[in-house]
Amino acid sequence: MLVERDVGKMAAANFCPVFLRNATAYGPSPRMRFDIVLNDLSALAWTIKKIAMTSDGSPWRPVAHILDLCEAVYRSLVAPEDAVHGKIFNVGQNSDNYRVRELAQIVAGEFPGCEVTVGQSGGDNRSYRVNFDKIHRELPGFKCSYTPRDGARQLRELFERIQMPEEIYKFRAFTRLKQLNFLQATNQIDADFYWR
Repeated sequence: MLVERDVGKMAAANFCPVFLRNATAYGPSPRMRFDIVLNDLSALAWTIKKIAMTSDGSPWRPVAHILDLCEAVYRSLVAPEDAVHGKIFNVGQNSDNYRVRELAQIVAGEFPGCEVTVGQSGGDNRSYRVNFDKIHRELPGFKCSYTPRDGARQLRELFERIQMPEEIYKFRAFTRLKQLNFLQATNQIDADFYWR
């Protein structure tokens, strides 16, 4: 928000900032992230064939495929200046606000033999839904092309192709917090996350 505030003040005739607030990404990538909800659920479904939620799965999460997020960047770059100048867009689509338990069921549907269990209400209760009307109304040519089911299917196909072992899923480099802890423990970054 500080970047939006401070960079937004710099908008001028020769500087056209646009701000994209992305829904939680999902989908395969050359350097996977397994600490984002749909990718994490898919990795669990593949490696242990079980999604055991520690909560009741009722919190909401807005999600968007990585290629749809890339499409928003592209459309922002080629849009007429007056369509994006200084504007803030939530990137995603309203139909992709899901409860975590719904995402778990979608994933399980793409991974045969995967069991889903839910726990009690509690734990991580962060919950948020996002309205994406503005980007669909005001950013020329933008639309989302993928669904969480597409993403789960793509992840299953990738995991099958590479026969992904559990060790890859658990490796620190694919989970941001584990990687940051490693970089701090090995004195590569300081307590404020600056490289040493």
